[in-house]
Amino acid sequence: MNDRYDGYDQQQYELVGYDEFGQPVYRQVQQAPSYERSGEYSAYGYGYDPYTTGQQQPVQQAPAPSPSYDTYGGAQHGGYDPYGAAAGTGEQQRVAAQQAPPQVPQQQATAYIPQQAPSPQEAEPAQDRDYRTEQFQFVEEPDENSEDVIDWLKFTESRSERREEAKRRGRNRVVALVVVLALCVVGGIGYLWSAGKLPFLSDDAKKTGGAVAAGPQNRDVIVVHLHNTKGGATSTALLVNNTTTQQGTTVLLPNSLAVSGDDGTTSTLGKSVDDDGSSGTSDAIDALLGTDVQGTWRLDTPYLNNLVELVGNIDIDTDANVPDPDKKGATLVHKGEQQTLSGPMAVAYATYRAKGEAETAQLMRFGQVMQGVLRKLSSDPQAATTTVQTLAQILDPSLTEKDLGAFLAKLADHAKEGDYKTALLPVRSDGTLSDAAANSVVKDVLGGTVKAPADGDSLRVGIRNATGAKARAEDARVSLVNGGYTFVSAGTAGAVPTSQVTYADAARKQDAVEVAKTLGLPTTAVKKGKAAANADVSVVLGQDYTGK
Repeated sequence: MNDRYDGYDQQQYELVGYDEFGQPVYRQVQQAPSYERSGEYSAYGYGYDPYTTGQQQPVQQAPAPSPSYDTYGGAQHGGYDPYGAAAGTGEQQRVAAQQAPPQVPQQQATAYIPQQAPSPQEAEPAQDRDYRTEQFQFVEEPDENSEDVIDWLKFTESRSERREEAKRRGRNRVVALVVVLALCVVGGIGYLWSAGKLPFLSDDAKKTGGAVAAGPQNRDVIVVHLHNTKGGATSTALLVNNTTTQQGTTVLLPNSLAVSGDDGTTSTLGKSVDDDGSSGTSDAIDALLGTDVQGTWRLDTPYLNNLVELVGNIDIDTDANVPDPDKKGATLVHKGEQQTLSGPMAVAYATYRAKGEAETAQLMRFGQVMQGVLRKLSSDPQAATTTVQTLAQILDPSLTEKDLGAFLAKLADHAKEGDYKTALLPVRSDGTLSDAAANSVVKDVLGGTVKAPADGDSLRVGIRNATGAKARAEDARVSLVNGGYTFVSAGTAGAVPTSQVTYADAARKQDAVEVAKTLGLPTTAVKKGKAAANADVSVVLGQDYTGK
């Protein structure tokens, strides 16, 4: 028997869906009953599927009498009425019902195509099945995709691990960034505090660079003498580099400042520059101010001219109109802010002193020019040294070109950063230092207190004449110099009846007693108190001092 469905099957099917295995499910289309012309039913009965297995036996029917039809289709002698047998008699209806083929139940309306075996669910209804454990068998699934699944699981796991690692690294970076920022803030505040740039520091702390309480400060000092080759006058300034507070200062010294020579004789700074030269003047300044001048720089006006040209001119605020010395009636330098000065203009401005004007006015202009040069000079020591070498000066033996270049480079760095200032040393009309000078310049700028004398250095004794007789100060100077002390003039004061010897450092008490004995004063005149900033021991000569 050929199981292939070849179209000869007279049954018709329609698609009703798909089963759980994806196979199509068909249903038999309901058809009207058919009968043989001879009046007999089909040998197998209605709804028989010849391709199904022996689940339904052929229906045996007794031959029915051949029906006869009238013209209008009426059944005679018990024949079938195709237009409705229900119109016949009761007997006819009973006979027709017995002769009618059996109808297929509705639950059997679903069928498969002829070559498809009925599904197990249809062959045995689910509600009638009784499953037991021994009826099940585990079947191992094909493992052809198992490697892909394992690779996918490894991939997802590695991605999760990478995400966690990225998060951990991100947290570590954030923590490291916070630590670095905190260190930067602390370091910046420390630097600003040490440099005295914090806005909440007091004015006194700012003046001293915010490091007064930090202990002794280190200062590098050189003295510069400007010689006017045309007019013959000189101007002197101290260039100070405070390496502790990282600040620079130009201290202007008036020519009228009283200084003492090696023999204790008093002279002025201007006269000392002309007579004693560089070494004698620096020693006198050290003795007077308690500084340690490391070298002397003689700067003649032609070299100042060349220096300004080498740095590319300077820009400063000028306070006067300076006439042109080569053109009568012409103005070389105009008064105003941020005036650009060439070499000749800078020399003319630095040496200019109007008629009737105080010497301090000309000193301040010199200080402006020096600060302007430092702002334009290179901060690199090698480059600054090259500039100094280009000047082709013959320097003092105490200061080499390399040392001067390195020193000026440090000051140039301070000037560019705004950590540079110019201060004038105030003196009295007699050339002695005022109390304001001792407290502001000598104490704050030049070292705070007078340096302790090294082994072999003589003790500095400041003398103020309050006897009412000028000759008494000279007598005291001679006595002190002969006794091995350094005489420091502190000027004159109103007459007082008794003399007084004071010392600020307790270690100087015995020295003060010896000074009193040298001057012929009683030891009861010695007491601890405030001494002059530029002296180890201070003496006020009263009317009880006879000078003998």
